Amino acid sequence: MRHLLALLLLVLAALPGGAAEPAKSTFTIGDTEFLLNGKPFVIRCGEIHFPRVPREYWQHRLRMCKALGLNTVCVYLFWNFHEWEEGRYDWSGQADVVEFCRLAQAEGLYVLLRPGPYSCAEWEMGGLPWWLLKNDRIDVRSRDPKFLAPAVRYLKEVGRVLAPLQIDRGGPLLMVQVENEYGFFGSDPEYMGALRQALLDAGFTVPLFACNPPSTIAKGHRADLFQVVNFGKGGAKGAFTTLRKFQPTGPLMNGEYYPGWFDTWGSRHHTGDAKAVAEELDGMLTNRHSFSLYMAHGGTSFGLWAGADRPFKPDTSSYDYDAPISEAGWTTPKFAAIRAVFAKHLQPGETLPEPPPANPVITFPAVTFEACAPVLANLPTPVADRAPRNMEAYDQSRGCILYRTTVPAGPAGRLTVQGVRDFAWFLLDGAPVGVLDRRNGRTQVNLPARSKPARLDVLVEAMGRVNFGAEVVDRKGLVAPVHLLSGAEKTELTGWQVYRLPLDAPQLEALGWQPAPAAATASGPAFWRGSVTLAAPGDTFLDLRTWGKGVVWVNGRCLARFWNIGPTQTAYVPGPWLKAGRNEIVILDLTGPRAPTVAGLDKPILDELHPEFDIESFTRATGKPVFGKALAEGTFTPEIAWQTVTFAKPQQARYLGLELLNAHDGKGWAAVAELELLGIDGKVLMNSAWKILAVSSEERQGAACEAENMLDGQTATCWHSAWGERSAFPHHLVIDLGAAPTITGLRYLPRAGAPSETGRIRDYRLHLSDQPFGLKAP
Repeated sequence: MRHLLALLLLVLAALPGGAAEPAKSTFTIGDTEFLLNGKPFVIRCGEIHFPRVPREYWQHRLRMCKALGLNTVCVYLFWNFHEWEEGRYDWSGQADVVEFCRLAQAEGLYVLLRPGPYSCAEWEMGGLPWWLLKNDRIDVRSRDPKFLAPAVRYLKEVGRVLAPLQIDRGGPLLMVQVENEYGFFGSDPEYMGALRQALLDAGFTVPLFACNPPSTIAKGHRADLFQVVNFGKGGAKGAFTTLRKFQPTGPLMNGEYYPGWFDTWGSRHHTGDAKAVAEELDGMLTNRHSFSLYMAHGGTSFGLWAGADRPFKPDTSSYDYDAPISEAGWTTPKFAAIRAVFAKHLQPGETLPEPPPANPVITFPAVTFEACAPVLANLPTPVADRAPRNMEAYDQSRGCILYRTTVPAGPAGRLTVQGVRDFAWFLLDGAPVGVLDRRNGRTQVNLPARSKPARLDVLVEAMGRVNFGAEVVDRKGLVAPVHLLSGAEKTELTGWQVYRLPLDAPQLEALGWQPAPAAATASGPAFWRGSVTLAAPGDTFLDLRTWGKGVVWVNGRCLARFWNIGPTQTAYVPGPWLKAGRNEIVILDLTGPRAPTVAGLDKPILDELHPEFDIESFTRATGKPVFGKALAEGTFTPEIAWQTVTFAKPQQARYLGLELLNAHDGKGWAAVAELELLGIDGKVLMNSAWKILAVSSEERQGAACEAENMLDGQTATCWHSAWGERSAFPHHLVIDLGAAPTITGLRYLPRAGAPSETGRIRDYRLHLSDQPFGLKAP
């Protein structure tokens, strides 16, 4: 019997999933190469985010990554995806990262893990959990105990779940990242050290690394963390040269290489040059440089998970990214170009599998929505409050929130607020009287005369929290106090009823449906319900071009945000989320549809702009700025590094003006990656209230190179003067700072890329003023 049992154990061990202990391997960092089991290894990695891919398609997308030629995938964890409620962790279903990593290993892919606590990734609050903002004062991404204690607790939980999957224990994990691009945010090495120690304490024994673009490596740098450098097209030579100054030995690795870029509402869909991307990857592989494509496959920020770029440019739900693998998992010309390069640089014995077939796609003709549930007729029990507070103060995470009070009788006047986060519709006795849009910074709404007291409703929509920079501390809702201005009188409105509308399943289940109105827009902000009957499920793209602004659900699953200004005009629906038979579609439209119909298309619409539908028209100030004597003037170098202009003494001003006199390439185009101002303490001023008032020209048609890119904190984007015009110096910029801060200097970052890229500024003149240089504000 003993011999029979031993034989049975041997047989079980030999079977897939048997009892044998997984084969252990080693991964180390050598003097010039990564070493996998002691042999040189070049990491050909690509980023793929499992929350942005339906679980049913994880294996398909991983097989696509393998067919692209990757040997490794990079996996972000979003802290808020796993701990949406404080102290309650979720690693199941769509959040089952262990299963995702095991599937990757089964496809012959290794894994780089990026657990946060901060991730960025155009994800809600950069992955930080919203409940941190219930603290009135908190310094995120710092050693503030209110942040660090829960962050360390979270990393300990990450170790419990994922440390067993390290390569030295038979799993696929090669390396683990500490934080993410911290140099963009802070400069405290001890904070980075605390997170490093937290990962060690959590049981991670594989190499730990940090990533930054070349311009910020120095900030928070630690010699006990392996450094990788992030860059896009044309940046390899300069970035690796900079990295070598901090890390004289070891393999060179790019942490994020950008084959495309993400989209924000109201701007062009970003695309990348497949030929240029393939050539640069070829150069890196020829030199045995490792890299990670960001993104190999972007996918979709389903539900309400899409974040916002800074100062506030909400990201689209589509995260197609113009990646080699499309949003729906299809091959692209970029896929073919990159695969051909990778095929030239395979490791001994390595082969490229063919891509798996694309998943089935279905279409359906337009269906008309038959039921409606007006928002104001479907309110929950309110919370009473003296004055409005932010959404988080009411223990609400996201969605919409309604503030209600009574306005006394009186003549026409104005309502003023401190701010809105993010869009606010004002209604008086149910009739619309105005809208405030955070992007434009307005804080006043005109009120008509009232013969008797009237009910004031302020419906606020919160879009995704800013995911980058200091602005991630992005509390939502109405910012009090709210004042009524009538003549010389100023009265604070008090006595509010606050209705929480989190757009969750309980709210949708409680809706009272009624027949849809004959005129689609007659209902005001409302939910709409329709259905489509399908013979068989398959991937499709909901055509939302006749709708306004809001959120869509399919079969009870929150699918995406939509906005008719574009560039995205469709919502990707994965086939497994549909079924044969009746499928229910619910849409919240805050502005009202032109026609309440939806069709299923066989391909997405990712680049169709309609600025005419925007809440407020996009305008710049009129006139040509009149600049007097410059406060400072000088010459910038062409080096792609932050360059500082320090003032002789501190200044206070509302408006910043720049005259750009010429460029290093001698041509007529101007470009700027980033502009920052320094405060009295030498720290970078927050720019959440800034507005580009005027610019000599900007490229908005052929590419998304608008002037707002100078304020987004993203070194891979830039403002560029218009290509289609005769571009000539001098160029000018005028920025409204929203207030008059104390300023001690300016920081400028030239556009990224190869030396041949146009527009790097040479000579400049800088002006500050309390007036907008003679411009007439829009």
